[in-house]
Amino acid sequence: MDTRRVPVAAGVELAVDLWPAPASSTTPVTFVLVHGLASNARLWDGVAARLNARGQAAVTVDLRGHGRSSKPEGPYDVPTVADDLASLTRELGLRRPVIAGQSWGGNVVIELAARHPGLARGIVCVDGGWFEPSAAFPSWEACREALAPPRLAGRRLAEVEGYIRGAHPDWPEAGIAGTLANFERFPDGTIAPWLTFDRHLVVLRGMWDHRPSERYAEVRDPVLLLPVRPAAPDERSADREAAVERARAALPRARVRPFVGDHDIHAQRPDEVADVMIDAIDDGFFA
Repeated sequence: MDTRRVPVAAGVELAVDLWPAPASSTTPVTFVLVHGLASNARLWDGVAARLNARGQAAVTVDLRGHGRSSKPEGPYDVPTVADDLASLTRELGLRRPVIAGQSWGGNVVIELAARHPGLARGIVCVDGGWFEPSAAFPSWEACREALAPPRLAGRRLAEVEGYIRGAHPDWPEAGIAGTLANFERFPDGTIAPWLTFDRHLVVLRGMWDHRPSERYAEVRDPVLLLPVRPAAPDERSADREAAVERARAALPRARVRPFVGDHDIHAQRPDEVADVMIDAIDDGFFA
């Protein structure tokens, strides 16, 4: 794995990890793997490793404001972040990659496909791509109050790690390590999220302003939707499934492959997520 920083906009460089295909691979496809809000590239490590093991190449990326990438004051709206990815793809010389986004990243890759048709071989939305907070909350203020992140800066690393391990006992170690990579670590044993609280709210406002449902008809690339159902259905399950079905129906070329598990299914079950994406190549969906 090779790590580098790639300029994508004025004053903005994105940190990427490059996972080249094995030399023995004859026709590798590159997968660009995009994280969600307040996450980072390392959550995709398990998926990238599996893709490599099956002869494919991968690029995992920290989006602006996140992880090791530049942290400008703004902007953080979905179209700007999508354009960052388009620039990244071109700067790296990638030819028709599969581009996968999780959660907020799913919204970003839908916008990318609408703004840059033909750039990707296919789009994968991992439990995201259909989020419209403006349809779920009566106002931006209500959305901000409900979805503002906890204030974790200053917490001790041991406390945070203990919580993560306790909440996800079935996750592989790569998923735990990837989640811990959401935080900057300090010599006194405390942490702080790489994405600051204030910037988190700015990104969230960008999601509020974004309407993926208004972009579906413009997406010409095939889209693989990977929604995640919780093991125990909750009061929001029906709404989530309805949103996925609306996306499937509105997208010109789409298929749905549901999972049961955690929202970060790519960290929880990386081999299965990678295999489903490769299957979409093998069966010709991502031609």
